[in-house]
Amino acid sequence: MNATLSDIIEANAPIPTWFRVGGKADLLARPRSVEELRDLLRMFAGERISVLGDGANLLVDDEGVDGLVLSLEHLNRVEYLGFDGGAALPDRATTIFVRAEAGARLPKLITQTNRDGLEGLEHLGGIPASIGGAVFMNAGGAFGDIAQSIESVTALTRLGDELTIPHDEINFDYRHSGLSWLIITSVEFHLESIPEAKRAAARQRLKDVMTYKKSSQPLREDSAGCVFKNPVLSGTRVSAGKLIDQSGCKRLRVGGAEVSDIHANFIVTHPGCTARDILNLLEEVRERVERSHSIRLEPEIAIWQRGGKA
Repeated sequence: MNATLSDIIEANAPIPTWFRVGGKADLLARPRSVEELRDLLRMFAGERISVLGDGANLLVDDEGVDGLVLSLEHLNRVEYLGFDGGAALPDRATTIFVRAEAGARLPKLITQTNRDGLEGLEHLGGIPASIGGAVFMNAGGAFGDIAQSIESVTALTRLGDELTIPHDEINFDYRHSGLSWLIITSVEFHLESIPEAKRAAARQRLKDVMTYKKSSQPLREDSAGCVFKNPVLSGTRVSAGKLIDQSGCKRLRVGGAEVSDIHANFIVTHPGCTARDILNLLEEVRERVERSHSIRLEPEIAIWQRGGKA
């Protein structure tokens, strides 16, 4: 193994997720720069590589995951850019660009930009994710998705080659970006710098979004957000949570995993819960919804299992 990389690679390493269950990674690396990330990709070329974000939308099987898991937590810089690349914020309302590395945390970026008078991310309030993970799955909710604020995405191919892709060349869709063949390293957002007189209203909008999330989701419990995608019925996207509730699944429990009584598209965990409990509950919910509504729900969470099996 490359001596310069050996100190950032850990064997049999825990994988932090918001479910707080699941097995370990055979190998987990935390590159400190894009250059180290590139070296790791080339070193493990041809092997299974999984990218870990904030763990907020992830379930790892009890047996863990093989190959190399990459945590980009050290790639977390945020930079404000003007039209000329300068860092000064304009006093008048105008577009300003913000570049965030993939390991930066979305909630922190939302709070920071909102506080600094930049508008355009507040609709994502309450979504726990890294920037890279949020873009990879086009995270969003009732108020919109992250794609609408993106200018471009910079990434590495699995061979370590870098490219920057403008928004209009990315296949963004509902919980989809089409970027699975890449490792996202940074994202440039286009935000609006608003006058001081309008900033209180922007801060209130963020508070309203957060209030809505707190009242409608089990944010105080161990969960991983919505576990199923909202399906399309008769040409209209409908709430998976509503279908699950109508199928009699609220408070359905398998072992230590339970369908939330606050939002039926959330699974919460109790002491002693295992990843297998969650997987079995997911399957039971899917079967009940299919029997009731003749539709098979698709997972929104990522599921990691050995051999790439999901």
